Amino acid sequence: MSFLKHELHYLADSAQYFARIAQMPWAMFLDSGQLLNPLTGKAGSQYGHYDILVAKPFITFTSNGQHTEVVSRDGKHTSLEDPFKLVNDALQPLRAAQSAWPFTGGAVGYFGYDLARRLEKLESTAVDDGLVPQLQVGIYDWAVIVDHRAKTTHLVSNGFDRQTHDDWQSLCELFDGVGQSEAAQTADFEITSAVRSNMDKAAYSAAFNAIKTYIHEGDCYQVNLAQRFSATAHGDAWAFYQKLREISPAPFMAYMNLGHMHVVSGSPERFLQVVNGYVETRPIKGTRPRAADAEQDAEYAQDLLESLKDRAENLMIVDLLRNDISKNCKTGSVKADKLFQLQSFANVHHLVSIVTGELLADKSAIDLLRGCFPGGSITGAPKLRAMQIIEELEPHRRGVYCGAIGYIGFDGNMDTNIAIRTAVYVEKKNGEGEVSFYAGGGIVADSDVEKEYVETWDKASSMLKVVECFSRKPE
Repeated sequence: MSFLKHELHYLADSAQYFARIAQMPWAMFLDSGQLLNPLTGKAGSQYGHYDILVAKPFITFTSNGQHTEVVSRDGKHTSLEDPFKLVNDALQPLRAAQSAWPFTGGAVGYFGYDLARRLEKLESTAVDDGLVPQLQVGIYDWAVIVDHRAKTTHLVSNGFDRQTHDDWQSLCELFDGVGQSEAAQTADFEITSAVRSNMDKAAYSAAFNAIKTYIHEGDCYQVNLAQRFSATAHGDAWAFYQKLREISPAPFMAYMNLGHMHVVSGSPERFLQVVNGYVETRPIKGTRPRAADAEQDAEYAQDLLESLKDRAENLMIVDLLRNDISKNCKTGSVKADKLFQLQSFANVHHLVSIVTGELLADKSAIDLLRGCFPGGSITGAPKLRAMQIIEELEPHRRGVYCGAIGYIGFDGNMDTNIAIRTAVYVEKKNGEGEVSFYAGGGIVADSDVEKEYVETWDKASSMLKVVECFSRKPE
């Protein structure tokens, strides 16, 4: 098999390319939030670099409970094997050299929070509607890679799948037809009900107080508590995603068209990155809202930087992640390179730390992902006890939320987000569907219930703005 490469015209808005494949099977868009703001003329996310666009995988994995359905060119079968191992085993024989691009093919998809049940013993008390699989990952042989810093775009493939060679010319022609003069394609989407939460303030306060009791009794140090927002909707979720990237650009955004289900993610948080064996994680812990007034906004940012409580929470999660990545990294290589860095996004300020390490020679990126899953910044500490308490107190299973979205390449490299600021739209047989999303925060010994409750609404504010844009207005 030979490496295939085709240069395309660079466009600042990669959505024009994705629109060509958005309705293809398992189309996925890993988006660095570089859409230009028409008011400022600047890219929306200062932290982004590459966009990755894929569709039509030659192997797919869909996990529900203990079963994973595997579909390939050879047919379909169901496995009871660990889904992390299934994906890893599919990638192992398909090895590619490092290249100038972050991804030239491999696995793309989501690893839902509830995959934790395959790794740890958890009770099943939260409601599971059965509509959101624990994992959906495809193995892709071609990708469009947009480099916003170099201002280049390429269609690339390692040519592992015979179908790619058959389709290559038509793929080149499909993307060559995208140009700056092309009219933007619009999609219809409508929210047809008010937004509902699965926890009103009284229910949130009761769960908060239960966590405080567990902390004071020594069960745990921190627990992430989230509420679930939902609304009835119908239409094409691609429109919902396009509005999100306009309102709240972030460096680890994603859109996934999985048939009856669409994932819309505006995550600001990197979970795990592996580049040529070098490991990095960037946990977020500590939040303040943005303000329209510049002076007030700066005060919020400074308050966050000086908050001993937020620094302590952040350090707690840094220690947890150092322990998690050490399971698959060389002894002595794991370091907290930077602590308590301020990063500002469209709707909130965050405290971000950077932890690095060096992967053991006999370990893969998926070994690392499995060993750290789910991310400690959205569970609490100690992790297992925090997850048990989350299961007890949150009314619904989290699904995609607080899992991970990203890629693992044929070259062994990986980049994944923590799937926060993430919505799922599930279509139902009667034409109506439901859009749902979560927002939460870490509860510690000195947390204040009023502040924590308001923080969940601050974090949900971008999704709520998008919902408002599509809400049916009274006649």
